[in-house]
Amino acid sequence: MQLTSFGDDYRALVIGSSGALGSAFCQLLRSDPACAEVVELGRRTTPGMDLQEPESIAAAAEALAGAAPFQLMLLATGVLHGPDFQPEKSLAALDADVLQQVFQVNSIGPALVLRHFLPLLDPGGALAVLSARVGSIADNRLGGWYAYRASKAALNMLLKTAAIEHARKHPQARLLCLHPGTVISPLSQPFRGAAAARPARQAAAELLTVVDNSTAAESGHFYAYDGQAVPW
Repeated sequence: MQLTSFGDDYRALVIGSSGALGSAFCQLLRSDPACAEVVELGRRTTPGMDLQEPESIAAAAEALAGAAPFQLMLLATGVLHGPDFQPEKSLAALDADVLQQVFQVNSIGPALVLRHFLPLLDPGGALAVLSARVGSIADNRLGGWYAYRASKAALNMLLKTAAIEHARKHPQARLLCLHPGTVISPLSQPFRGAAAARPARQAAAELLTVVDNSTAAESGHFYAYDGQAVPW
């Protein structure tokens, strides 16, 4: 695929490049003749970055400052379950340590990414974070999944607030929340609906199209992989 809104020889940064969607983003961007460079960032890259280690976020941004600006930044991270926990089905299942862990990866870490990496974004560039429809308060009809829902709702508010501030100095920039839908990945595999999941490459291409087609007027908004707006 070829993106058209970033000009020739644009440079992209993919944070969370080892995940299913992150890896697919990298592959697609490297196939774009207009993309001059794709920089991957994750736990095993150099520099490395771990959303559970705040100091690593600041250090990674400092290490990449000389390579800025990036015309496209993608934050392809998130946690729904782990070896020792699953999404909560009831209030009785809430656990303080799990809440802290999920919020650290889905909300606090991304907030610090915004703090440290937005200065590295081209004034006319785009930054997109992977959210989820279940983080929509208006769309919550089933309940459950307390930590994941709340942490993604928090991410949405953080991105929206950052977009307002960033637009004061850089009105042409685009900051977006994205709902990828159900994707074939370790995150979705254990749950109902996984059988209908889409390949990561397909989902990544759809999300890149949404970002590429967006305008500065849509900065701070929440969109699904098909380009439809998702209610907050």
